Amino acid sequence: GVMHTAFRRLGFEYVFSTSFSADLTIMEEATELVQRVTSGGPLPMFTSCSPGWVKFVEQFHPDFIKNLSTCKSPQQMMGAIIKTYFAETHGIDPAKIFSVSVMPCTAKKFEVTRPTMGNNGVRDVDAVLTTREFAKMIRSGGLDLTKLEPTLADTPFGNRSTAGKLFGASGGVMEAALRTGYFLITGKELENLKFEAVRGLDGIKEARIPINDDLTIGVAVASGLANAQTLLEQIRNGRDDLHFIEVMTCPGGCVNGGGQPFYQDEEAVRCRMQSLYKIDQDGEIRCSHNNPAIQDLYEKFLGEPCGHKSHEILHTRYTKRETTI
Repeated sequence: GVMHTAFRRLGFEYVFSTSFSADLTIMEEATELVQRVTSGGPLPMFTSCSPGWVKFVEQFHPDFIKNLSTCKSPQQMMGAIIKTYFAETHGIDPAKIFSVSVMPCTAKKFEVTRPTMGNNGVRDVDAVLTTREFAKMIRSGGLDLTKLEPTLADTPFGNRSTAGKLFGASGGVMEAALRTGYFLITGKELENLKFEAVRGLDGIKEARIPINDDLTIGVAVASGLANAQTLLEQIRNGRDDLHFIEVMTCPGGCVNGGGQPFYQDEEAVRCRMQSLYKIDQDGEIRCSHNNPAIQDLYEKFLGEPCGHKSHEILHTRYTKRETTI
């Protein structure tokens, strides 16, 4: 809340929550996973919200490009929806919107420059600040967070589920996607939303998730690229029991991102993860598909997850990169 206030005091006209677009990412990614599992498609499917991981695949393991989800990251989905739906409903030329994201990740600066992250020459996101850089902006603006009153993010992109908040921790994307994927397949809500097996700081976490009598999903979470490399080698050597794999470039996930305050202390990362779990535990809306603002966006603008319009705006493609020494 006080960060929202700080943004406005520094001159930003609108403040939105990337956790809203994390919910949007889950709607698209969980639908994509269900389609691949039930109708055929490259498996296992890998998450695509960590740009360091995506570039790692493009550069060193291009044979797995087909396995990456085509979903843009929450950062890029937010930028794309601002410059389409928001611009349209507010009568603003998208080219006149300057969109800035604040991220815990230095690789997000690279991500916004990818040629496919925009439309008609207008980039989804124009600039990225790391959390450290934003802290410097706050100080240079003479603001004291301890003295600012909290305010809400702007609608319609300020409402989020707690599943969207889990993205910051290793295993959080997986957990959020499983909650919605289960609902998409069965039409029922999970009784227990907590997937303990994919939480925590272990380098590789695995689980088998029963969906119905005919389907059990094999999932894995890799924390850090060395652990992702291990899983890739297992799959290349014939392992075929996994349907969905989350990879975060930074050990522990985005809470330990390269743009975060400098800490080498594992306990600090663990505490950040626990704070996200607490937010989720105490939340009223804990699944992305139950976020009324997300439902409204599909009803009024996008149509359906992984439909023609959402593919055009919210999905992307990847390219093999040459490796030079």
